[in-house]
Amino acid sequence: MTDYTVEFAGTGETITVSDTETILRRCIDEGIAQEYSCRVGMCLACSAEILEGDVVQPAAHGLTDAEKEQYALTCMARPQSDLVLDRGSYPPSIEDDARDATAADD
Repeated sequence: MTDYTVEFAGTGETITVSDTETILRRCIDEGIAQEYSCRVGMCLACSAEILEGDVVQPAAHGLTDAEKEQYALTCMARPQSDLVLDRGSYPPSIEDDARDATAADD
């Protein structure tokens, strides 16, 4: 088991996360206000842009393969190095879904 530092850009918040636990689990334990909903890698509510570092997240089904390189679903992601994450950034696929829903309503 290895511990890594996870820094949230622009917030001053930093936590230590083991490579055997998810980033979201540690956020909850530490009282960090990380958004989430489904906790199974589908809804994208917990997504964060990876500014630095690497994660493993094989069950992040809500992300495309390309997005898995740039975004972490914190409910699934386990650090593989020290990380810097931007919690305010969402992958393009979530915006595509929102546009599709709006177009269907028209």
